[in-house]
Amino acid sequence: MAKITPLSGFPEYLPEQRIVEQHFLDVIRSTFELHGFPSIETRAVEPVERLLGKGGDADKEIYGVHRLAGETSGGRDGGGGDGGAGRREGAELGLHFDLTVPFARYVLEHAGRLSFPFRRHQIQKVWRGERPQEGRYREFTQCDIDVVDVGELAPHFEAEMALVVAEIFAALPLPRMTIMVNNRKIPEGFYRGIGLDDVAGTLQIVDKLDKVGPERVVELLVESGASPEQAQQCLALAQIRSSDTSFVERVRELGVEHPVLEEGLAALAAVIEAGSAAAPGAMVADLKIARGLDYYTGTVYETAMEGYESWGSFCSGGRYDELASDGRTTYPGVGISIGLSRLLGLVFTEGLVEASRKTPAAVLVAVTDEESRAASVAVARSLRGSGVPCEVAPAAARFGKQIRYAERRGIPYVWFVGAGEDGGDQIKDIRSGEQVDAVAEEWRCPVADLRPQVVAAGQAPGHG
Repeated sequence: MAKITPLSGFPEYLPEQRIVEQHFLDVIRSTFELHGFPSIETRAVEPVERLLGKGGDADKEIYGVHRLAGETSGGRDGGGGDGGAGRREGAELGLHFDLTVPFARYVLEHAGRLSFPFRRHQIQKVWRGERPQEGRYREFTQCDIDVVDVGELAPHFEAEMALVVAEIFAALPLPRMTIMVNNRKIPEGFYRGIGLDDVAGTLQIVDKLDKVGPERVVELLVESGASPEQAQQCLALAQIRSSDTSFVERVRELGVEHPVLEEGLAALAAVIEAGSAAAPGAMVADLKIARGLDYYTGTVYETAMEGYESWGSFCSGGRYDELASDGRTTYPGVGISIGLSRLLGLVFTEGLVEASRKTPAAVLVAVTDEESRAASVAVARSLRGSGVPCEVAPAAARFGKQIRYAERRGIPYVWFVGAGEDGGDQIKDIRSGEQVDAVAEEWRCPVADLRPQVVAAGQAPGHG
């Protein structure tokens, strides 16, 4: 048999890790829904020409979709074929590399049937053809919310995005997460105010500040055509950070004036004020945040986990005004995305979170001998009827071995059919060792044990 070679960049989780992932998904989805974001799902592929140009290196990152058969004269899948005899499918389709671009297409395609402002949440796999490394994958799950409107989008939605994810992070068993917010109009107006017209190029250099340090950023800016004085001013702007609106005066103290700069300062101040009122300490103004995708036009977001800042951002997004447009009508929007796979990469690598067991089963129904397996199956059926997840022991081994089977999986209870003095059933809490009489139709599993608990490492209950 051929040896199986792992594919890097395509994470697969063990059952206990999958329980953690599903818990995170449940918290994320339920919080999105609490804030009134209905769910949609878009197709996995988009025309390549739509994907190209929507990000800094989109042409390098897109996975093209090709049919292995070179030609076809009709469908073989019951769907009517591809509509054209002899046409080769291939490079014109690509897997989406984020969920914002397909969402913008979805809005344009279904605009006549949507109610605006339109809000949605979307949790799906995306694919990106980059070099796999710690926290970066070729296939990963993103969890997005967006709001779009027709013509104009109210600015208060820009604060709402950050507040929703702040609520999610507060509900997850994670170290403190800080949401860093900027507005693209601030650096754009500032750069133009000091005489730098290559806004995009300057942003790309300043965005490297955390990776290469301030001295190297200044060097790169000078190499790109900025004067040493202009480079120092760019660096001074990028180093401004505050948890309140004091950043506005600090920017003005730099002595630069431009109408676009003033627009950005006012917009970011409104977001920070709203954040301070609703979730104190969750949001900071950080003027080095730029975001690499070129469709962002206003507020932009990134996040950092306390103690793990070197991992970079786990949640990002921003405002986009031109991404969804049919030439006649424009649908400006704002959105934010949690990179779930990236977040779980840190969680599992650093052992930050754990599940209390490896299976959803709360009860293992023991089997005395194979002749009585039907009785154990009947007990399991009754327990499931009461909403208790359970499984029947795979073999009628010695009870000690069946208990160890439960222990290895973290199952807290073992049910023994006919073990009572009067021939009734008993249930054993294998963590405490307590064993009591029980009736399947009447027994109720403690709420804390009904589902696996997902907690910060070291806080999961023991299993004896």
